[in-house]
Amino acid sequence: MVKIPTIKQNDNTVMPIIGLGTYTSTGGDCKRAVKDAIDAGYRHFDTAYFYENEAEVGEAIREKIAEGAIKREDVYIVTKLWCHFHDPERVEKACRLSLKNFGLDYIDMYLMHWPYAYVYEGDRVMFPTDPSGEVKLSDVDYVDTWKAMEKLVGLGLTKSIGVSNFNSKQLTRLLSAATIKPVHNQIEAHPGLSQKKLIEFCKNLNIVVTGYCPLGRPEGNRGDFLNDKKIIEIGKKYNKSSAQVILRWLVDSGVVPIPKSVTKSRIQANIDIFDFQLSAEDRQVLDGFNTGHRIIPMTHAKNSPHYPFHEEF
Repeated sequence: MVKIPTIKQNDNTVMPIIGLGTYTSTGGDCKRAVKDAIDAGYRHFDTAYFYENEAEVGEAIREKIAEGAIKREDVYIVTKLWCHFHDPERVEKACRLSLKNFGLDYIDMYLMHWPYAYVYEGDRVMFPTDPSGEVKLSDVDYVDTWKAMEKLVGLGLTKSIGVSNFNSKQLTRLLSAATIKPVHNQIEAHPGLSQKKLIEFCKNLNIVVTGYCPLGRPEGNRGDFLNDKKIIEIGKKYNKSSAQVILRWLVDSGVVPIPKSVTKSRIQANIDIFDFQLSAEDRQVLDGFNTGHRIIPMTHAKNSPHYPFHEEF
């Protein structure tokens, strides 16, 4: 079992520097993946209300606790507030819904999934649409949402709070209004979108960065870095796969990657990255893949005043 290093956050909590992503993992596959990950040494699990798999993640963790394999305090659970719950009056309810799904008493970190908001039309209506099929955007300000999230810490519902997909200007504005500083910004990060400026910006503010889609999305030709010859060649030098090379590069770049897999062998391999060090030359090769291309551009929200990707970083 791999022992994963941890990183200390600005509220003195610690989080493992690699986790299991669960986006698109559902049902039995998701539950089995979480259990396999715990057996492999993972202690950091990333999900969201939007993923509709909090129940499976929670069930797997509770069963492992019942087996005596782990204690609740051994695992770091991250989930997220979806865009239709941004109204301050809905934030606590949303958090409690996630806790009910997990079957647990507290969340380790609760993130605002996106800075923009949708109109609320029911708990399960994730993308409310008008007759033409356009997503209905709400003008709720993320600063007001954040102030409601701060109350969750005092209630003991979550230990830490943070954001996801915020740009530098949005973080600056949030910090000027926040009573509790965000500990975290979760962003898309992979060789094609290295995010160096935003990572450095967050580092200077003592905000930890998690990287989602760390291996790109080979399907649909949206960043197939796993089969790139240059990365495969680097892997041969260290007797590592291209996935392991990319994950090591991200960790060295100051990013906490959350690779998603439901395949036991890949789940195990993805954390076997702490017994080698990439050379400066190899890191430079990985840096060279950056095009700024996003796999998750969320263009349906580009007319929101809080859409984050109009800015450079």
